Amino acid sequence: MTFDLTASVPQLVRKNILIVDDHPFIIEGYKNAITRYNPKQYEFLISQAHDCRSGYDIIENDNTPHFDIAFLDISMPPYEEKEIFSGEDLAKLLLKKMPSCKIILLTMYTELLKIKTIIRTIQPNGLIIKNDLTFDELLLAFDKVMKNEKYYSQSVVKMLNQSTHNAIEIDQYDKQILVHLSKGVSVHEMLQNIPISLNAIEKRKKHLKELLKVKNDSDIDLVKEAKSKGLF
Repeated sequence: MTFDLTASVPQLVRKNILIVDDHPFIIEGYKNAITRYNPKQYEFLISQAHDCRSGYDIIENDNTPHFDIAFLDISMPPYEEKEIFSGEDLAKLLLKKMPSCKIILLTMYTELLKIKTIIRTIQPNGLIIKNDLTFDELLLAFDKVMKNEKYYSQSVVKMLNQSTHNAIEIDQYDKQILVHLSKGVSVHEMLQNIPISLNAIEKRKKHLKELLKVKNDSDIDLVKEAKSKGLF
């Protein structure tokens, strides 16, 4: 009598993972945590990139497999030619190309305004403040997302429970205006890249100054205040 020993070996479930972070040691930490997650059940194929450009190239490559989960750092060197300025922009691109991919965003930002903007625009499956990040925290977040649950780290939860009566909401057009102002682009020149009228851009700029309590007419002060709050 012969026995088929392979018949009792369970088939591993393959998951494709993307990690984009500009700190190599953090990427290695992610990889170590991921590969230790239920190794008898899952096989993880990990792709990695170190800035917005290399992340963009992976996502746009026709040979890239569909990603199941992506870990994206918010603050990274931008890819200005493609208007990819952060991990948020990579997340939007990824969700457009691979709508079912689960997004875990990691950030050093601790401004309530920035956190609310990220949640509203990206709706990530996971959001972790890097100061909260430990090996156990990362495993917990990964486990929650693998089980189709959302995970916000302790600092995110604490901020969201704070009073939000002073919270400011901005949209993509506001962000584009701020980015162009930071580069010294005039309002008239912005019309080439922002599909709204000159009057609308002027009104939005004025509204941003009111929201951010910029008391003079200085675009430089507006940009400085917006950057300090992590708006772009």
